[in-house]
Order: sequence, then C-alpha cells, then structure tokens
Amino acid sequence: MRAAVEIDTLSAARKTAEIRRFTPARSIVLVGLMGAGKSKIGRRLAARLNLPFFDSDPEIEAAAGETIEEIFANRGERVFRVGERRVIARLLAQPVHVLATGGGAFMDPATRALISCRGVSLWLRADIDVLVARVCRRSNRPLLKEGDPRAILAELIEKRYPTYAEADLLVDSGAGSPEVTVTRAIAELAACPRAMTPPDA
Repeated sequence: MRAAVEIDTLSAARKTAEIRRFTPARSIVLVGLMGAGKSKIGRRLAARLNLPFFDSDPEIEAAAGETIEEIFANRGERVFRVGERRVIARLLAQPVHVLATGGGAFMDPATRALISCRGVSLWLRADIDVLVARVCRRSNRPLLKEGDPRAILAELIEKRYPTYAEADLLVDSGAGSPEVTVTRAIAELAACPRAMTPPDA
C-alpha cells in the first residue's frame, strides 16, 4: 500500500514538473460564451506561461474607433464580424501569445479555420447559472439588450456549444478560483501534441 502511494506521489510530481516546463509552440486561443472567463483566465494563463496576452474585443474597438456596442448599433453584427476576423488574423500573425476572443468569433467558419491553422483552441465551458451571474455584472453586452439575459444565454448555449465543441481542448470554468481553472488549462495544453507543434510544421 505504501509503495502504491509513493508511486502515485512520484507520478503527480512528474506531471507537475512537466506542466511547469510547458512552453506552447503556437498561440493559445480561448473561446466560449460571454461570461465564461476568457479575459480573466487568459490574463492569468499568459502570466503563468510568461506569454503576452491579447483580448480581441479591445483590439477591435481600437481599430474601429468605436466601442463594440456602438459598432453593433451603428453598423450591425455582420460588419462587426468582418472586423473581428481581420483583427484576429492580425493578432495570430504575432509571436506565440494567449488570445481571448469574443463569444461569437469561433462561430464564424473563416475565423475558426484561421484559429485552427495558427493556434490551439481551448473552450472555456461554463453552465448557465455561472454565466448569468457573471454577465449581469456588466451592462455592455449588445446581445443581452434584447430580452431576458438567462433566456438569451440558454438560446446561445443551444446554438453555439456544438460549434465550441470543435475546439482542440475543453476546460470547465466554474464558480471556483480562476487559478484552479488556469492550472487545469495548462495541464490540458501540456498533454496536447497540437499545442507543441508550430503552425508551419
């Protein structure tokens, strides 16, 4: 019994060491619904891996000279998605980094193909109770201004989760500590051969 415990302890120690040594060969792209924690987890993940962090939404706003809410109101979602695709393409041309994307980015086939070509996608999945609690803290969600947030999120879950499931990796983003989610994400990435394969390989 003692030998088995020692073997388990040694195995856990080796796995921890492997995770600590992990350095991705391609950018890590976080996908998922609004409220899943892509920005918060992304910043912490980038810090742990000593990588730059980008968030596509602020980059889109800087490029457009408008807030996302203004782009939706003034020019519509289709124009927003075109700009979003261009910004993500520009960011993925940068050296390896962690990139948080907007909730609808991965739904666009061209953007999804680009992410697949240049990065490794990681879906942060959260249940509806967690999402509702998080999104209700902010009032700048264009898609939530058209009705009851819970009903809208439920519809988005039904529509988007099958596509998010095409991501390379899945990590549940619950109501616990963000650091726990980051540790899970690093463990998944460290075990993923794709994350260790450069885009041009």
